[in-house]
Amino acid sequence: MKKLVSCFILMCVAIVANAKQWTVSSPDNQLKVTVEAGRTLTWTIAHENTVVLAPSAISLNLGSDGVLGANAKVKGAAAKTFNETISPVAYKKATVENSYTQLLLNCNGGYKVEFRVYNDAAAYRFVTEKKGKIKVIDETAEFNFNSDYKAFIPYINDNRGGYKYSYSFESYYDEKPLSQMYADSLAITPLLVDIEGGKKAAIMEADLDDYAGMFLVKGDKPNSLKAAFAPLPLEGDWGGWMEMNYIPSKCADYIAETDGARAFPWRAVVVSTDDSQLLSCDLSVRLGKKSQLADTSWIKPGKVAWDWWNTTNVTGVDFKAGMNTDTYKYFIDFAAANKLEYIIIDCGWSGSKNDWKGSTLMHCVPEINLEEIIAHGNKKGVGVILWASWALCDKEHDIAFPHYAKMGVKGFKVDFLDADDQKMIRSMKKIVQTAADNHLLIDLHGMKPTGLQYAYPNIVNFEGVKGLENCKWAGMEGDQSKEDFLRYDVSIPFIRTLCGPMDYTPGAMNNAQRNMFRPINDHPMSQGTRVHQMAMYTMYDAPLQMLSDSPTAYMRNQTCTDFIAAVPTTFDESIPLESRVGEYCTVARRKGGDWWVAAMTNWTPRQHKLSLDFLPAGKEFNIVIFQDGANADTEATDYKRLTATVNSTAVLNVNMAPGGGWTAHISPVE
Repeated sequence: MKKLVSCFILMCVAIVANAKQWTVSSPDNQLKVTVEAGRTLTWTIAHENTVVLAPSAISLNLGSDGVLGANAKVKGAAAKTFNETISPVAYKKATVENSYTQLLLNCNGGYKVEFRVYNDAAAYRFVTEKKGKIKVIDETAEFNFNSDYKAFIPYINDNRGGYKYSYSFESYYDEKPLSQMYADSLAITPLLVDIEGGKKAAIMEADLDDYAGMFLVKGDKPNSLKAAFAPLPLEGDWGGWMEMNYIPSKCADYIAETDGARAFPWRAVVVSTDDSQLLSCDLSVRLGKKSQLADTSWIKPGKVAWDWWNTTNVTGVDFKAGMNTDTYKYFIDFAAANKLEYIIIDCGWSGSKNDWKGSTLMHCVPEINLEEIIAHGNKKGVGVILWASWALCDKEHDIAFPHYAKMGVKGFKVDFLDADDQKMIRSMKKIVQTAADNHLLIDLHGMKPTGLQYAYPNIVNFEGVKGLENCKWAGMEGDQSKEDFLRYDVSIPFIRTLCGPMDYTPGAMNNAQRNMFRPINDHPMSQGTRVHQMAMYTMYDAPLQMLSDSPTAYMRNQTCTDFIAAVPTTFDESIPLESRVGEYCTVARRKGGDWWVAAMTNWTPRQHKLSLDFLPAGKEFNIVIFQDGANADTEATDYKRLTATVNSTAVLNVNMAPGGGWTAHISPVE
């Protein structure tokens, strides 16, 4: 839902040689974009006296239809301010204020270029007005900087099947100056650049639809980045891990073939003056489409008891745990006892693990009686979500989704997309639309958020993150992630979640400090403390949030389980608190009259003061705190639970062990 007000503003137009130049400012006049139309079309971003982005070229090469942005002839330019309120369906805020200044250049050749300038970001997109179909041969999107700034670079480092553009979108951050970026490597977005004066700039895209996703590579100029795109696949076969990915063998010599009358994806730069601002940035929502679903009342976010991470490792039962009916009825009983909304039945419930090409979603393995499991869930008030590979969803969604929706399944976790070329983006939209038609939730793995989640809010999460599963193998075969993992944990809230939610899958009850950690697939542990894991439920944006450990482990730690089971997965308000990228992060979120607060650190122990001045003045609140125990620096499972009565004048001591955390639930005194 959006409410919109607009008005005309004065625009500065200057003639520069044979070029025209426009400067347009954000509503608070601190961020300015200068657009120059000459031989090339460029944009420049400045914040106060800081040049955020030096003049950077933009264009779309449409082959025989011309290069949009080259020798641009602007026949009209208009600037307006907009103020609107957006109400996302499942988000970390109930409402998002969308205030910006728009500059719209109407160019000869049947296209426009739209710029938006926010207080905290600037963005542009091409809008074409051509008949029939067009081919985009290439796109130029430069991001030029004035100095050799440090960047947080998430490289592609695991090509699926040897194809350059096939990847799971999971990367640690290589923190290096722009000059040291590898010239032969692709990076995914968002990518963060640490510019001068404590300011940061994050490059991202938004509203990706019927087009290829944007990668970044080292630019042709010093201290520069530029966009790169996967070509449209024409032929290919299954490959990659367990042959579940589509690996192109022949590609077109263009990025996309698409409608000639359309708006293209946004290219955007988020600008922060303090790291904490990145924790609450809503640019992806503001640039996204409104919901395409007339009815969203059936979309129910919530928590999930999940089987895969813990390898269904339960004890104290009289059945053999595994991929069978008794195990999932047990998971349902656990979910119901802890008021969790869903369980997931992960890989192995259907088809053949060893023959994905000949497999199908339409038949369960003999050990699974899905009707019985769903009936048990209905009786207990717990929904069932099924895992499925992208390849089988692409092939069978039109028959499988209606079939399982009628049976009572609530959604699908679609895995191994591992690409964002135009073919995959089209397939993803088709799958999500069919799911919406059948009132099915979707959790997309092997893909980062693209903006589609706002048009189709039945998408309740994405992976595209090096989540807890990586602890199953972190540190093996020379992998350095054992050292990097905790720094990554406190970087992704600032960077990865700029584009949307993430299925990190937290909740490990077996926790270890760095010297005690071991990667063990069938009995996994997490890096860092117990409370570090607990804090993730408030810190990490995930409308569909997993409890990754086994029911047995949670029942042995019921006090912790009670806390994390009660944390909401969507919120009405989110307030970033003192934070620093890669070091520590702190956030407060409100749901109704209750507040949830979380803090996390890397391997460095922290002590700081937390003011509760975000609470309403003049009221008393009960607070329940979980903090690292006195011995959490050696025994990571050690924690302490505290209770007190507080108000808005309270200042709390937040002490975190190495790899530690702190979290609290604050509720009004009745």
